[in-house]
Amino acid sequence: MTNRTVIITGGSRGIGAAISEAFYIEGAHVIIAGRTDTGLAGKLGPRARFIASDVRHPQELISLVKQTIEWTGRLDVLVNNAGVSAWCPLQQIDEYFWQDMLDTNLKSVLFSCQAAAPFLSSGGSIINISSLAGKRGSANNSVYCAAKFGVNGITQSLAKELGHLGIRVNAVCPVYVTTDGLEEALGDVYAPTGGKDIPAYLTSFASTQSALGVLPTAVQVADVCLFLSSSKGGAITGQCINVDCGVMPQ
Repeated sequence: MTNRTVIITGGSRGIGAAISEAFYIEGAHVIIAGRTDTGLAGKLGPRARFIASDVRHPQELISLVKQTIEWTGRLDVLVNNAGVSAWCPLQQIDEYFWQDMLDTNLKSVLFSCQAAAPFLSSGGSIINISSLAGKRGSANNSVYCAAKFGVNGITQSLAKELGHLGIRVNAVCPVYVTTDGLEEALGDVYAPTGGKDIPAYLTSFASTQSALGVLPTAVQVADVCLFLSSSKGGAITGQCINVDCGVMPQ
């Protein structure tokens, strides 16, 4: 990764923070894009920079890429990690909930790829952080699932469209990964927890649904991103890879 430049949207917290740190440790210049600066870039060091960006707005994504090129003169990897999770039953869904979920989770992926593709070098990589919810539906989760199914579709389509440029496009589909964002989402009354005893729910889910009896960590998701962006993953494109400890074998 030495001398390579990576953009990670939503890279300041949760899974995104683990991805940012992993790429930095490997020697990359890391652009941490997000709405709020958590100080992670300063903690990592001089090869990391925070750029304020709201991924719901395509013009801000264009600016994000422009500022990246102005800083290092190149772009090698784009990780579309920014997203929001929320459960909502059918009768409670309104246009605001629909639009915000789709803008954050789906629209942002397409338009960040559009902004980045002209600047990605041959051998470049796009990694979209999707979800197991992009492969199977669940109750009270129709909008989030719709967004993540869409992310997988964009991934497969752009792999075909950008392949001749030497750009690979893949998605990573984690199951539950314990982060502040997940715990906040699971605290809702419409979530599978019913808003109660989140640790007990996750423990039970891992023991009954996971082949390994555990759930993946943010660091393990980051490790898959590192592999997919490296030459060792050079034959892999258009794939939506589960990182789920065997919850959904395929």
